[in-house]
Amino acid sequence: MESNCLSETDLARVVDAFYDRVRSDAELGPIFNKAIGDWETHLGKLADFWSSVMLTSGRYKGQPMAAHFQHANHMTPAAFSRWLALWRETTSALLPPDQAAAMLTKAERIAESLSLGIAFQQTAEASPATRLASLKHAASAE
Repeated sequence: MESNCLSETDLARVVDAFYDRVRSDAELGPIFNKAIGDWETHLGKLADFWSSVMLTSGRYKGQPMAAHFQHANHMTPAAFSRWLALWRETTSALLPPDQAAAMLTKAERIAESLSLGIAFQQTAEASPATRLASLKHAASAE
């Protein structure tokens, strides 16, 4: 079965199972459960998002970067790693290997994009002295 054979049903099953894991995870559960008040609505948005990403359905109309900025203090490299590990486990358990790999590749790109966007935003919001210090630190690390 090829990754382009994913269905809306497959995606909904992955999203529901994945966020069940996230909600009960010792590391991610407290972060997500505090941030999301209405899980039913949120899961619908996530299903739309993954439908747009994997099936190019165009159903998702939100702004994921802006939505995640308000939770930037919790979006650490460790949290992204844990999120990806749970995603890998969930997709591997529920999908054929090629579909799971395709979804993992997309999730890795999304995590990288969010991580870079948040880092950029935090740097942009920092004082000029903090930005200069960050630039000097980055230059000395090269």
